[in-house]
Amino acid sequence: KQWYQRRVAITAGDIKMATKLKLVTIVAYIAITYADIFMSNPRGSNNRLNEESNNRANGNRLFDSQNNNKGGYNVGERFPKKNTKDPRHQYRMQYFGSGAGEDETSFLTVEWANQHGCGPRNRKSTCNVVIQYMCMTNGTDAEYPTSGKTAAEGHRRATYMRDGTSTETQGYQKPKKKLSKETQDAYEERIASILKNDINADRGLHESLQWYDMCRYREANGGLFRADQQLNNDNVGYVPAFRTRQNSAGTRRGYECPEERDYYPYWIPTIQGQYNADEQKTSWLDAAYLGERCTSTVAQSFNTRDKFRCVLDIHRDYGRSIDEESCKAEGGRWVSFTSYLEVLEDIRTEEECMAKAATTPRNTIVWGLLRSDASEMKCIVKAPGPACGTIPNTRVNHLGNSATHANNASRFTWELPHFPSGQAKRCVLRLRYNISTSDYDVRNTFGDSNGDESLITNDPTEDVLEDGNGLTIALNTAQFGRTFQDRSHVFEVLPRMPSMTGKQLYNLNVRGQRGNIVQTFPAVEYDFVPDKLTVTEDDLVHIQWTGINTNVKDRAGEGTDQTDRHNFVELAGDPDSSIPAVLSRAPFWESVVSVSEPGARGIDVAVALASAGYYCGKQPSETCPAEFVLGADGRDALQGQLNNAPPSYFGHVIAFKGPGQVYYMCSRNNNFTNRSQKGMIYITATRK
Repeated sequence: KQWYQRRVAITAGDIKMATKLKLVTIVAYIAITYADIFMSNPRGSNNRLNEESNNRANGNRLFDSQNNNKGGYNVGERFPKKNTKDPRHQYRMQYFGSGAGEDETSFLTVEWANQHGCGPRNRKSTCNVVIQYMCMTNGTDAEYPTSGKTAAEGHRRATYMRDGTSTETQGYQKPKKKLSKETQDAYEERIASILKNDINADRGLHESLQWYDMCRYREANGGLFRADQQLNNDNVGYVPAFRTRQNSAGTRRGYECPEERDYYPYWIPTIQGQYNADEQKTSWLDAAYLGERCTSTVAQSFNTRDKFRCVLDIHRDYGRSIDEESCKAEGGRWVSFTSYLEVLEDIRTEEECMAKAATTPRNTIVWGLLRSDASEMKCIVKAPGPACGTIPNTRVNHLGNSATHANNASRFTWELPHFPSGQAKRCVLRLRYNISTSDYDVRNTFGDSNGDESLITNDPTEDVLEDGNGLTIALNTAQFGRTFQDRSHVFEVLPRMPSMTGKQLYNLNVRGQRGNIVQTFPAVEYDFVPDKLTVTEDDLVHIQWTGINTNVKDRAGEGTDQTDRHNFVELAGDPDSSIPAVLSRAPFWESVVSVSEPGARGIDVAVALASAGYYCGKQPSETCPAEFVLGADGRDALQGQLNNAPPSYFGHVIAFKGPGQVYYMCSRNNNFTNRSQKGMIYITATRK
């Protein structure tokens, strides 16, 4: 085994409203589109997985992005040699979560580019961005879904969040008869057949099967503006929630519910199915809303406000109704659900729960019911309320930097959650970009303006010249008000180590793809993110990156074709220089200690980061075996372009002995006049 294999293994293993209501919906607009929103940190997939082609293989794999096929990043890899068949060869970024105290925040820079403009200074469009995440208990490699045919194995395949190794979409079976005619026995047989035959362990999964099946049954909100779009009722007497103005055909992408995807805040709880104490899969939790009317909008967030759905007293406990009156007529009960970050199952009494709350000021912890018809009280950790922010200013027809963040793309600094259980979680981050038009009042136009009463029609003509001959306007009512989306690959949120108590932690990562600026578009070339970081001497910085061996062939770059490799070395001069300092003349490392590897000295951290984890340090320690140190006998030397180093590296969480600064670079990819991969960290004195 190589050192980098062992390091990753240790990290993973040791951390153990109603149809008639006029609902406010924040939706999106654009008339004709080429590409729309792409996340660069964490790396947005745009439904890519491991393709070696310019375009993704399957735009319906996990979710509906509405983006161009060329965008997105492949899932990270752990080892120098390509292996796209074994999920254990994939690398999941691993971020330490925030701590229990309010002075123990972990910060992650979320970065993206959106094509069609945004922000208070952009008067050509009205838009907002919603940042959400979904998590579940991480588990171990042994708990990864298998192809077994038992009910338990089928359930695991239907709920366990994973990137998968196949680019195919998970399977599904529609009811053989229309929904209202499906008997209980037929339902149970259908679901059992899907679990056994249609859900594959090697295919990716975010939302659960049950969430999508609920969407197939549930009636679409008739109060929504659909313009002149005619939505099929599938011979059931009503339009189901899997058909929307943007997706009138009801095309399935993974197990995402199209109506929930297109509208925010959603009026139905986004609980993914029956609560499972071991998995604890959350709903979609809101991290931030960036846009106008934020306070009134986030007041409807499921994070902080319970929501209702109709519950039937049969095995399939979900039906058509989305309001209380209709639910009762259907024979159901109108039940409220509460969202959770996690549930502390080892706490059995209210007294214990309140004691935990008193020692965890960062979280809101309550003793209550997960649903109003439940009988067992639980110690519930509520999700933090979503942050409010202003959408960054960007110009239209441009995938680049924002005017708000000087010399940087659009950004939001996410405060990672704290999970009081101390368990590691696997999560997915979701970025939704909603853009609207002022050609109609998007907040006061509803279902009574649908069909023949629509305020807009497809490709209308306007008699601009007043000569009886109209000019045709390019307008698609399915896109006149529109939502775009990108999602990360699965990542982990780890519990903090005791040595991180009382510290703020900043994540420093790498963005970009192999290639020149034309080849990588709509992504970007390699760079660090954030490339300029200012912290105090009491703060921590986690340096970590991920890369792949499956880039498109013959792209510009250094080292072995198709491969990403990164490292972190101190520059010998100022940021405009290009030569790294040799270790004996790299003073920064004398003022650094590793928090994640307590036995590592500053010089050991320098060796590990410079070699991308190929060497664990300069001398052995409790966490650095002698056979993996610099100069160890019986092992090939590090290749000069890092070709034999891993593409991904967990890195180090470093602490500082005092104020200072460091200018750094990636020795492989920084190529003057071709591409720059450099950065700087400024460490200031702590204010007393």
